[in-house]
Amino acid sequence: MNDLRSKLKISEEALKAINDFLLDKDNLIINDLFKIIDKYGGVEGINKKAEEARKLDNLIQQLEKKNPSYVKDLDWLIEQRDKQVFISIPEYRRKILGDKVDEMNFDDTFAVTLELSACQYFPFFIDIIKRAIDHKLLVPRRIIRVRKMKEQEEDGDLLAMAAAMQIIGASYVETLDTKGTAPGPDGLPVNVHLGGPETITGYFGGVGQPNDFALKWVDEYLYYYTNYGIKQVLNVNLGTVLIGYFIHKLGINNEFKISVYLGNDNPYACLWTLMTAKLFAREDGTSPLIGFNLANSVNNETIELSAYIRKSFGFEDVVRLEHHIVETWKSIVRQPYDRRDELIELAKKVKNVSAKHEGGNIEVEQKREHPSDILEYFLSKEEISKAGLWEVFRINHLDRLDAVNTTAGALTENGLTFLAAKNLHKLK
Repeated sequence: MNDLRSKLKISEEALKAINDFLLDKDNLIINDLFKIIDKYGGVEGINKKAEEARKLDNLIQQLEKKNPSYVKDLDWLIEQRDKQVFISIPEYRRKILGDKVDEMNFDDTFAVTLELSACQYFPFFIDIIKRAIDHKLLVPRRIIRVRKMKEQEEDGDLLAMAAAMQIIGASYVETLDTKGTAPGPDGLPVNVHLGGPETITGYFGGVGQPNDFALKWVDEYLYYYTNYGIKQVLNVNLGTVLIGYFIHKLGINNEFKISVYLGNDNPYACLWTLMTAKLFAREDGTSPLIGFNLANSVNNETIELSAYIRKSFGFEDVVRLEHHIVETWKSIVRQPYDRRDELIELAKKVKNVSAKHEGGNIEVEQKREHPSDILEYFLSKEEISKAGLWEVFRINHLDRLDAVNTTAGALTENGLTFLAAKNLHKLK
């Protein structure tokens, strides 16, 4: 058996061939990437621009010009945070457990990150905050966004959400417009053979960014990185994942989350993803792969084996394994879909996992006149208004918050811990 295993060793010759290819000064695909990096000022210039753009004062100053009413909302949010009106973690535990909490010890070793996806509009985020205050609920530590970038750049949502995440102490992910659905940010079709949200089915084969669109993706990323400090974006294609690794190794401080749409649905697919991350990690062991969303079809065994691979490569504290606990009611999975029981078992032994809530609780969603639908992520703001869907979308967002808190309650009842917005919910 050992003789057989030894045949899997990667030879020095194979590694040399890869390095020779990457380091060849005439390598066209690498040189094309370098041209885009030069366009934005080189590695050091890019990072400096992003750091400056990300400063809260600078975000708010830009927002004053785009949408002053949002600045008032942010001022209100800061006031609520500083007044400590949000429920503390000990108070939340007592709310769930009553006096039983005095008999329990909570260990944060396997704390689950509470995640809400997607939070599309800043006004809906403010509604989420108000609901959390009024009903003593938790605001999640991580928020995913899938709104059109150019559209939210124009109305101020992009700036407002970037500032709000700093204020509440949460990480967040944006989804670039170069993602497979037509048209792309330049108005041209990303995939000439498909149009509209139905292109989503192509994601599972990794064909969301054909031909030169991988380079357009990094061009778009560096635009938002240098102008707004947007650090984490969704990644849906094998080519753009590799480019993400490349630019990080070159020195750009980018981060990304691999989408469920990439289709990592077994331990060997996860090995491929994490092995490539290891090959192109920096000398200090860091990788831009911050969130790794496996497919909805994975069971706990696959997640545990993926965690085993992750730990073997030194990524346990670097790469968060993200798992859908509930999904939108329509257009992605067979319902009912509820993975909380599996999460409880997982949270006892796997570190750095997030519980992602894409929809509301099953008992709520199935009774809604307009339940959540993932294809509606791709509608423009104008289309939503014309269709009269603004209020139902707002309700869908609040349902997601309730689902997050149902999960937090289940974890607490089982003596397990979670991570909520760190600037809002005090630990003591």
